[in-house]
Amino acid sequence: MKTAIFASLIASAAAFAPANKAASSSAVKAFENELGAQPPLGFFDPLNLVADGDEEKFARLRYVELKHGRISMLAVAGYLIAEAGIRLPGNVNYSGLGFSDVRNGFAAFNDLGGAGIGQIVAFVGLLELAVMKDVTGEAEFPGDFRNGAIDYGWDTFSEETKLQKRGIELNNGRAAMMGILALMVHEQLGVSLIPSV
Repeated sequence: MKTAIFASLIASAAAFAPANKAASSSAVKAFENELGAQPPLGFFDPLNLVADGDEEKFARLRYVELKHGRISMLAVAGYLIAEAGIRLPGNVNYSGLGFSDVRNGFAAFNDLGGAGIGQIVAFVGLLELAVMKDVTGEAEFPGDFRNGAIDYGWDTFSEETKLQKRGIELNNGRAAMMGILALMVHEQLGVSLIPSV
């Protein structure tokens, strides 16, 4: 386990190594001005996933990046709330297991059991297939799920402000993906998030 964690840390550190500027592709030219391509890395595609310059593939990968970022932001918030000891009242199941009895982190999988995990997976599947999608076809960008119903003033913003807010969400999602990974690695290494007094 420690070897796998060490290998993943080495791989993530390699992601921050300076890129060879001589190997420029048409994909870099096609996407270098896209949202999220910013200093110091610019357009960052170390695995050459969009080396062919395919716009449809880029839009799909951007949507997946946004989705994972949103999930990671929720995961970090949930992890920190659970570590702070905040729990819902009542029981998780009919056998009397209370929310306060479920341990934090990976140990929660053991406490919930197969039926509980199955319910979580089914709920996530329902969200993926029926809720979190552009039903009306009105999306302005990948990941826009307003469907003509939710606005919160978005249509009143200038194009520059919209681009800035989308960039903020993208970067916060990227940070959250690294954050939840770090929290999981720390848990596996036995490092407590909240130091004992």
